[in-house]
Amino acid sequence: MRTGPLERWSGRALLAAALVLTVLPLITMVSAALQPADVNPTGLAWPTDPQWGNFVTAFETGHVGRLMTSSLLIVAVVVPVSLLAATLAGYALGVLRVRGGGAVLIFLVLGLTIPFESLIIPLYYQAQTLGTLNTRWAVILPLIGLFMPFGVFWMRAHFVNVPRELSEAARVDGAGVWQEFRRVQLPLALPALSALAILYFLWTWNQFLLPVVLIDNPLERTAAGALTFFQGQYSLSIPLLNAGALIVIIPVIIVFLVFQRQFVRALLSGAVKS
Repeated sequence: MRTGPLERWSGRALLAAALVLTVLPLITMVSAALQPADVNPTGLAWPTDPQWGNFVTAFETGHVGRLMTSSLLIVAVVVPVSLLAATLAGYALGVLRVRGGGAVLIFLVLGLTIPFESLIIPLYYQAQTLGTLNTRWAVILPLIGLFMPFGVFWMRAHFVNVPRELSEAARVDGAGVWQEFRRVQLPLALPALSALAILYFLWTWNQFLLPVVLIDNPLERTAAGALTFFQGQYSLSIPLLNAGALIVIIPVIIVFLVFQRQFVRALLSGAVKS
């Protein structure tokens, strides 16, 4: 269906507005980070003498390298395990149509409606009982569980839309369940898996509340969760706070820019199938 000039121009205007609303806060943070450390910046104004050394000071004094390493360790466990569990469960619910799958799906959808903040206190006492409190496992294990409802629902939606003729043809050729999954379903699921991996990475890297509540040592938290400790050090230095925040979000921006095509392709693929 062809669009008229009004639709095209309104779409461009909305995209331009979204771009401004997205980029303007980043520009404001950069301009504030480049101000002298003892200055309290107000508004958006590019400094006459940019203090690029603020980023070095924030990185070294704020132990950002160690905090990023902690975040990467958590991501390295949470993302692969969550992807594996979501893929297997989505395949079972979407292709195998296991008994009781409808009730399981409803249970998972209900899990999406629970406010995350309401689970913090139960998770604290659970981590205390398991002996994982004040360790990275106190963040890793809850994140895997919290990501399951969305991940399973996402992968099930993909597997349901795969033509059943492909599975039937594989069975006729003598393929078992695991052979069909590995050779037929899994290659077709790569776009959905890549998009889900990006979302898992972003959510894990930006996790703030869990590390702050469940880990006492600020240097063992995620990079985002340690900003409270960083703010305590530099509560009077807004430029250094902005410099530290920019360093933390740089990996997220890089990951999204590198994998944006795969992410958009997976979303468009789901839209076309539905």
